[in-house]
Amino acid sequence: MAPLSPNCLHVVIDMQRLFAEETVWHTPALMQILPNVTRLCQASGPRTVYAKFITPSRAETAVGQWQTYYRRWRSVTADRIDPSLFDLVAPLAELSRKGHVVEKTAYSVFGAAGFDALLAERRIDTLIFSGVETDVCVYASVLGAIDRGLRVILVTDAVASSDQAAHDAVIAHLLPRLPEQVEMVDTDVVLPALITLNRL
Repeated sequence: MAPLSPNCLHVVIDMQRLFAEETVWHTPALMQILPNVTRLCQASGPRTVYAKFITPSRAETAVGQWQTYYRRWRSVTADRIDPSLFDLVAPLAELSRKGHVVEKTAYSVFGAAGFDALLAERRIDTLIFSGVETDVCVYASVLGAIDRGLRVILVTDAVASSDQAAHDAVIAHLLPRLPEQVEMVDTDVVLPALITLNRL
């Protein structure tokens, strides 16, 4: 992997209790990738943004087709769940104090208030992605980064989905179609580059 730019950012997608615990959106593989995500966060420190997915108070308050979506998933609207389920899982909740947290109501992190402004302020040219779910919020965020011309690095052993077949499709078929725009690496490849960068 080519050296990382000093203007890089590690983006952690939806590593929340909402997906780690026994909800209708339970993603068991989240706990499997958590050690790698944690290592990346520790290495990237303040160069980390933690994106949290926030549901509407009720299906009827959502926008457009999101209303239909949340009629299906009423059990996770904000009026029906413990608000602490929106929290990041441990130990990321503590690590996030050294980074930056954004909240989003759509799949892509680019829908989070202030995220584009943060990229502009820091002159970010590279995004490193980890988190869940590979085939939904991670994938949507990756496509958003591609559209903005950013260097995109997906850490393949630090992303996961509740649907293994869908995860495999993204990793094995969809993203390999974009080799000029997406670099796919393991944690052990990108970690030394992050550590080196933070020593500069």
